[in-house]
Amino acid sequence: MNTESYGSYPCRQTSPITLGHELVGVVHVVGEEVTQISVGDNVAVDPNSGCNTCTPCRDGKYHFCSVGGISNTIGMWLDGGWAEFCAVPADQIFKLAENITLKQAALVEPLSCVAHGWDRILPIPIGSNILILGAGIIGNLWASVLHLQGHRRVIVSEPQEARRKLLQKLETNFEIISPKELKAKKQADSSWGVDLVIECSGHAPAIEEALMLLRSGGTLCIFGVSSSEARISVSPFHLYKEELKIIAVKINPFTFNKALGWIEAMGDRYIDYKKLGIEVYPLKDFKEAVRELKKGSIAKAIFEIN
Repeated sequence: MNTESYGSYPCRQTSPITLGHELVGVVHVVGEEVTQISVGDNVAVDPNSGCNTCTPCRDGKYHFCSVGGISNTIGMWLDGGWAEFCAVPADQIFKLAENITLKQAALVEPLSCVAHGWDRILPIPIGSNILILGAGIIGNLWASVLHLQGHRRVIVSEPQEARRKLLQKLETNFEIISPKELKAKKQADSSWGVDLVIECSGHAPAIEEALMLLRSGGTLCIFGVSSSEARISVSPFHLYKEELKIIAVKINPFTFNKALGWIEAMGDRYIDYKKLGIEVYPLKDFKEAVRELKKGSIAKAIFEIN
């Protein structure tokens, strides 16, 4: 997908596609054999699924399915939520608890990806020194989850001043700095480092630099999605000498329920649009939303379609 200069990601090319893979809404019609949801229910949709017959699916890893996973995502390969109505398989629909609003649930899909990343990098002992690279919505959600779980030694590095100011609204007391200030820390003290880097930007040079900021035995979590053309240079000897671990994260296999549980636990303390830098737009204002994202004045745009 390439929408003017807004970014690129593989999606259906054979015919026009309705985007929108992070979607919530109200059930309007159900199929004859659907029993777990009813008309009028507030629901969230997991856009990802598998074929349920291949080896990865039967091993519980449907995100590696060659015809499912990111090769069959609603809003990328199947028509998604940027429409008044959207037909969705019943087994990908999650009824919301009464104490979860539609606005909160609009974040369940990205949070479910964070939940998969969380499971991949555990354990994270309390007292660990943690660095988040990037303060877009994903970096902000990681910051929220880490704070919820009791972590306090967290630094967030973000190049855009506007986004650094947005992150302060979460009131985590995390250290929020620019990449230049981050580099200065290492230059001032060559022994300075962190135990865990969560890379949320997808920027290849940042990934390379992150490896050099890890303490011995540290972990780099590659969470941001890079361009398929991006490359990094890594010293195998450095990985060996410092016994570093690199963990990549791909979507959200079976973590949707966990994310819904997080939303209940986080509540208004964290799942607050003003604190997270989220702005709601009508779909007709798509270009304005993208302009604000590029400027860094918001961390995420959500479209409300009536």
